[in-house]
Amino acid sequence: MSEPNEALWRMRQRWQERYRAHPERAERFTTLSDVDVPALAEPSDHEPDLERIGYPGVYPFTRGVYPSMYRGRSWTIRQFAGFGSVADTNHRYHDLLAAGQQGLSVAFDMPTLMGRDSDDPLSEGEVGHCGVAVDTLADMERLFDSIPLGDITTSMTINAPAVVIFAMYCVAAERQGYDLSQLGGTLQTDIHKEYIAQKEWLFPPQPHLRLIGDLMEFTTAHMPRYHPLSISGYHIREAGSTAAQELAFTLGAGFSYVELGQSRDLSVNDFGPRLSFFFDAHIDFFEEIAKFRAARRIWAEWLAHRYGATDEAAMRLRFHTQTAGVSLTAQQPDNNVVRTAVEALAAVMGGTQSLHTNALDEVLALPTDKAARIALRTQQVIAEETGVTNTIDPLGGSWFVEWLTDRVEADALGYLQRILERSDDGTMTSGMLNGIESGWFAGEIADAAYRYQQQLEAGAKRVVGVNCHHEGGDAAQVETLRIPGEVEQAQRTRLAQLRSARDQAATDAALAELTAACAGNANLVPLIMDAVRADATLGEIRTAMVQVFDTYREPPTI
Repeated sequence: MSEPNEALWRMRQRWQERYRAHPERAERFTTLSDVDVPALAEPSDHEPDLERIGYPGVYPFTRGVYPSMYRGRSWTIRQFAGFGSVADTNHRYHDLLAAGQQGLSVAFDMPTLMGRDSDDPLSEGEVGHCGVAVDTLADMERLFDSIPLGDITTSMTINAPAVVIFAMYCVAAERQGYDLSQLGGTLQTDIHKEYIAQKEWLFPPQPHLRLIGDLMEFTTAHMPRYHPLSISGYHIREAGSTAAQELAFTLGAGFSYVELGQSRDLSVNDFGPRLSFFFDAHIDFFEEIAKFRAARRIWAEWLAHRYGATDEAAMRLRFHTQTAGVSLTAQQPDNNVVRTAVEALAAVMGGTQSLHTNALDEVLALPTDKAARIALRTQQVIAEETGVTNTIDPLGGSWFVEWLTDRVEADALGYLQRILERSDDGTMTSGMLNGIESGWFAGEIADAAYRYQQQLEAGAKRVVGVNCHHEGGDAAQVETLRIPGEVEQAQRTRLAQLRSARDQAATDAALAELTAACAGNANLVPLIMDAVRADATLGEIRTAMVQVFDTYREPPTI
């Protein structure tokens, strides 16, 4: 051993002696996902692989997808917004853009997410309450009134009826005078995570995958700036998964969509760069950073070695992040500002490409204008005041961060292997579908959520204001946004007026043509756009497809 190493060894010995003389607290030290962490990370315990850490903008992208990261341009501030009527939401969009937001992100209400019109009996009491109601092309046009769709990117968080909403957006942009090739934005579309976690679907899995394949083909041919899929881990994590489960189940879905594109004879080098991801930023600061870094590396390595990508653009995992809604508490709600700031900083330190910060009152209702503005300012303070954008991947090379990145990666790879073991033909698609049908994904998430709840109730995990640091009057006393019943009635009235004024024969013909095409192999996107142009409603288009595709009921699991 050389003299410098001998001195370092002696220093380590002195630290260990002093550490043992100062007993630790009587508890396990773990991440939020219950991974034991070392008291001190050091190279003698875990020597980082410098080639796999690499450099930003260079394969395997552990340190970031672009060479200059935030020194080149900051992440996109994309606040998720939608409530009440389209006019209400349009007003909020104009306010956010005037306050410095750089891109729009649409939250839809539950009936819209389920492909139902606002006058559907199952929509009663839900219209405009968890997002904005969009039933028709006219609604979409009003939603983006005086917002030039060719000059701004829009993210739309919708999955089961995603292609229908996409068609409405495209036709609205056409009526503003834009060519489809000019449109940029992201459609979530990810149906796998619906069966795994969020439970919002219209049809069985295979028809949904057909629609997604049609969308991939259409956008590849006509919309080079558009991202047709945002593969979402956010809802998986919000359902109670661990960080490794969120990462593995999300990447598994992503690999399945790569296989779907290749089954359509699309080159992964062509469509791969337009796949994006959507992750949760939870409260465990270092675990989340490690998760983001591991995600980039796994995606790059699998795209190159399993799926044959040769263009590095296809290997770059670019992602949007939203702070963890599930971490917000009704007790002492002002603490949610702190939680959101920590989670947002983790997303930034992990290299996100765009970010939404939750509002302090979202655990109680849709955010008020004031709460939404605080959430927006949180990102702007991080971007403008903290200095974290000045250097690239500032935690890269940290012994603890690199150890934890490798650990999250190893755990995620173990889950990916278990998915492949469920495959009938060696594909990730088969493994994902079999895991969905058997209830395996739901069971894994439920077990993780149960373990966490046990730890919370035992006090092994602490949440300020919930199981520690109580105060008198912890119940929330904050102003909340309430959606009046008049919003639903007005939406129903507009639907009735549209149906009475439209060319019903043209609408019926477009819907009949769509139903017939569902029984064949034609790409359905142009036919859905034709139905939209004929003023067919969201619910009517869903019904036209259900006639062939049928509905889906989740199998019971034990």
